[in-house]
Amino acid sequence: MSGTDQALTTRRARELLGVAASASPGELRRAFRNRAKSVHPDRDGGDADSFRRLVEAYDVLRGGVGSGQTERLHQPPSVPERRRAQDASTLSLTPQLALRGGRVDHELADGRRVRIAAPAGLRSGDRLRAGGEVLTIAVRGDGQLIVRGNDLWITAVLDRALLDQGGRVSLDTPVGPRDVWITRKASARGLIRLAGDGLPARGRHRQGDLFIRLQAASETASSAARTLLRRFAAAWAA
Repeated sequence: MSGTDQALTTRRARELLGVAASASPGELRRAFRNRAKSVHPDRDGGDADSFRRLVEAYDVLRGGVGSGQTERLHQPPSVPERRRAQDASTLSLTPQLALRGGRVDHELADGRRVRIAAPAGLRSGDRLRAGGEVLTIAVRGDGQLIVRGNDLWITAVLDRALLDQGGRVSLDTPVGPRDVWITRKASARGLIRLAGDGLPARGRHRQGDLFIRLQAASETASSAARTLLRRFAAAWAA
């Protein structure tokens, strides 16, 4: 019979989670979270059947099935339930929070809402403990500012004449105003790198760099592009 069709005893459920018969609800929850990290189908090396059995074991023990009894789970956990568990263990940060740090609200798996003081320099994949849980960091770009590893990426819309002739331009960047020289080489590459202006060094992570994509404003769109650039600068200055 398949794993879904087999009845799951409390003894087998405890073995799957690696907990004792006297485990508290909090211990069950922590054991489930720790095991789920290694078998979740969305992770490398994960397995859908193993994750389903793990969820079944957690449901059996959380439901308080008595010793020696068995409980048949007729339906596997739905994808939304799995997603909720995954979302609760992931702390999403904006690039600005990853850069400067700050406070962020988050709902834990048990429904508690906590306000977390995120330190500057967190990267995707880092771990942070909050409310007795260990959360995995996910830094998500906002369209204007993108994080790639240790580095920040933005786009600067500039006049075609400046890109063709070269010269100095003052840009408002996520790390403050910067005077940038537009050379012919940089214009041809369409990219400028400002060393050391990316995410700050933290733990095993090195100091990142800031990469600026150079984009020419067309004759018809130059006014709108300048407006967007001013808005972008004003947002960072706020």
